[in-house]
Amino acid sequence: MIFPNHWSIISWWCSSYTHDCVPGEAMISEKVQKILDAHGLKAIEFEEGSTPTAPLAAEALGVSVGQIAKSLLFIGKNGKYYMVLCPGDRKVSGSKLKGAIGVKSRMANAEETRSATGFLPGGVCPFGVEGIEILLDVHLKSYSTIYPAAGTNASGVPMTFDQLQEISKSRVCDLTVLI
Repeated sequence: MIFPNHWSIISWWCSSYTHDCVPGEAMISEKVQKILDAHGLKAIEFEEGSTPTAPLAAEALGVSVGQIAKSLLFIGKNGKYYMVLCPGDRKVSGSKLKGAIGVKSRMANAEETRSATGFLPGGVCPFGVEGIEILLDVHLKSYSTIYPAAGTNASGVPMTFDQLQEISKSRVCDLTVLI
């Protein structure tokens, strides 16, 4: 396993042996951990609250902001939820999203996100969510390794685009523009 900085090594060691290494560290849920284990993946964990944004996560991991796979929740005018997985250096285009889902939508607020996914913004995980269509932005494919959150605002899971598509059962679409 390659660790881009010293916090990665500490986090790997802590998560391998105990979750009590960092005071206040958020725990990855059992459901998410089972999914990661089933696919041979391991989350990198940091101090709680340290990576809630793509730029902070990229800095902690020592990677480019585009490699951070943001998980953003939208609510369509039809009442359905849609999760968009996209690079951290891009934003969702409303017209592209409407073209993909067939209706106008708005971004879900924090309470709606927690209620629908079980995760708070900054740590939304695309694994194991039910009843939500997941759309994977094609621009993440340009990176050999991408990092979605593992359900906490202090985690990232190194994986490939193909692994993310398979595990999240997502549909690939062109949904974003550069920020």
